[in-house]
Amino acid sequence: MARRSAPEVNAGSMADIAFLLLIFFLVTTTIETDAGLNRKLPPLEPPTENPPVLREKNIFEVVVNKNDQLLVEGQLAQLKDLRQLAVDFLDNGGGVGKEACNYCKGRRDATSSDNPEKAVISLQNDRETSYKTYIAVQNELVAAYNVLRNRESQRLYGQDFTEMYAAYNDPKTPSSLKDELKPKVEAIQALYPQKLSEAEPKSN
Repeated sequence: MARRSAPEVNAGSMADIAFLLLIFFLVTTTIETDAGLNRKLPPLEPPTENPPVLREKNIFEVVVNKNDQLLVEGQLAQLKDLRQLAVDFLDNGGGVGKEACNYCKGRRDATSSDNPEKAVISLQNDRETSYKTYIAVQNELVAAYNVLRNRESQRLYGQDFTEMYAAYNDPKTPSSLKDELKPKVEAIQALYPQKLSEAEPKSN
């Protein structure tokens, strides 16, 4: 009796199918990217340049330890209170004479910041601070600047600074509108310049 040969599977189109599947996944798959933190680093100072002298009252010190606890100006604080504490510091307007701030609406406490131009927020994290807390603290500090910038932008231009800034940075915005927004954005940024100093993390 003659033996039957096993039927062969036609694999001629397998390569085409695999190629089509590859194309399908390449087209339909989205890759998430981290948004990151939007920071403009200061320009390099000449090596002979002496660093500016800062008065201690113009520095708002925020320390985050390895247990994600906040120490603000030497006092324990909650994350939910950080934004308002930073706003109070930046908007204090305690300076007199050339350092006076005529648009600040703070308490004008002589022991706190003189002027938003002089005010610096100093942030220091522990090496074991969680990433979640690190980002949350950064967000609250940036939000404090946005609160004040929005207030001044509404007073001067009747529009939130955050809306103007987003439109200014949007590539779809016409260049004529960008030219109109640029001086307004720069004017508000000059009133409340974002001076956020981040020290090297420590281990405690």
